[in-house]
Amino acid sequence: MDVRADPTRQLVRLRGRSYVAFVFSPVVPIVEWLAEIDATLARSPGFFVGKPIVLDLAAVDLSGSAIAHLVGSLQQRSIRVLGIEGVDEDRLAADMPPLLTGGRACVITRTEPPPKAGPADKPKPNSLLLESPVRSGQSVVFTDGDVTVLGSVGSGAEIVAGGSIHVYGTLRGRAMAGVNGNPAARIYCQKIEAELLAIDGYYQTAEEIDVSLRNRPAQAWLQGDTMKITPLN
Repeated sequence: MDVRADPTRQLVRLRGRSYVAFVFSPVVPIVEWLAEIDATLARSPGFFVGKPIVLDLAAVDLSGSAIAHLVGSLQQRSIRVLGIEGVDEDRLAADMPPLLTGGRACVITRTEPPPKAGPADKPKPNSLLLESPVRSGQSVVFTDGDVTVLGSVGSGAEIVAGGSIHVYGTLRGRAMAGVNGNPAARIYCQKIEAELLAIDGYYQTAEEIDVSLRNRPAQAWLQGDTMKITPLN
């Protein structure tokens, strides 16, 4: 009897991976909106390089050719659009970024079976403590609460938190607090040399931070739609 073994099948292995995406929401006139983008890039060149960008067109009514021109204008500025939302799919050409739906403010959503009650259950942590410095090029994302760094944050590093950010050393990189829509979040550091500070989407770059605050303990918070940065006494 001729017995043939079935060839081994390689299963497709799917893994989830989340990124913090910047959402661009253009307003008319587009030319002036692009000018604001240029001003941001002038203050912080390369800020959006390598970052996922989503283009939300819900607030504007653009034709297919206008959308293509806008995407091309962003690419000329080294801003690559990962996807587009807030527009009918028939306005997107085949070579355009894909239509995205279901985006949320949170960075990652997990679907898991409900845990069984028991004495060993532990509450979900609402803070993250980092005992080592965050070095240049590292990115720390914790959207469930506060992030505390006992050391310093290096240039080019990034801290993203759903709550407040506390840095007990020098803050040289980027700190983005309240990313889940928490305007009450704050940023504290013992020495401010930050490249960018952001709370609930409002931000200031290094060039906008008062030079008198440099190398001093400082805190940042929102007052309405304005970010305030003052010495930490």
